[in-house]
Amino acid sequence: MLSQLQELFQRIDKSKIFQSFVIAVIVVSALTVGAHTYSLHPTVEFALHWMDVGITVFFLIELIIRYVASKGLKDFFSKGWNIFDFIIVVGSLYPAAGSTIFIARLLRIFRVLRLVSMIPELRLLVNSLLKAIPQMGYIALLMFVIFYIYAAMGSMLFADINPFLWGDVSISMLTLFRIATFEDWTDVMYETMAVYKLSWIYYLTFIFLTAFVFLNMMVGAILEVMSEEHRNAREEQADIDSLPATQGQINELKAQVTELTQLIKNQRS
Repeated sequence: MLSQLQELFQRIDKSKIFQSFVIAVIVVSALTVGAHTYSLHPTVEFALHWMDVGITVFFLIELIIRYVASKGLKDFFSKGWNIFDFIIVVGSLYPAAGSTIFIARLLRIFRVLRLVSMIPELRLLVNSLLKAIPQMGYIALLMFVIFYIYAAMGSMLFADINPFLWGDVSISMLTLFRIATFEDWTDVMYETMAVYKLSWIYYLTFIFLTAFVFLNMMVGAILEVMSEEHRNAREEQADIDSLPATQGQINELKAQVTELTQLIKNQRS
């Protein structure tokens, strides 16, 4: 009985229709959370409240279906995305009453993130980003070194010109971040060029290193990991497609062939 229920829930969990319905409910959940930010009629607020309750119950049922469809507690929590969904669903069950209503709504906003766990392409992107973090960390460390060197130089050279932008190393790093993001950086450059005509070299070399070299290194690290993840996904799918058929699948195929043969005979007769 338990195995039959598990097989039923496995079919439901893997069903395209069910997964599409779950995605639709997540989208509706996101819209209801956004609707709460507007001034609405009390009747609409009441309807949204009960709709939110229904969505929360549905998410809980969907999580139970996925748990029963798995091979046990250890198998269920061995998958990172199941842990992620568990935290999101349990967090959305936080009581929305009294002074906790803001926290409850804040937690329920994160239900939108379940789209990531439901759509394979989004999962692939997030997995690639997480795996690229170690490589990006080293690039970020090198960027910090360059920022620090240029901030120290800028503080020593330009502090007398504009203490608000170059007063010390920490403020200079904020100014350099503004320059790296191209936020009115020419105004900063022209201000120092009025005193030091060759100060444009300082800005152009910094922009070349940060906006062109390090940014492209970041993008390259992510693209490399994404290419590897896509290749692994294709190989995994190929391995699944090449698996031998089970005895149950063979018996089902034989039954279909027998039924088709009998149907052809009946049409001929």
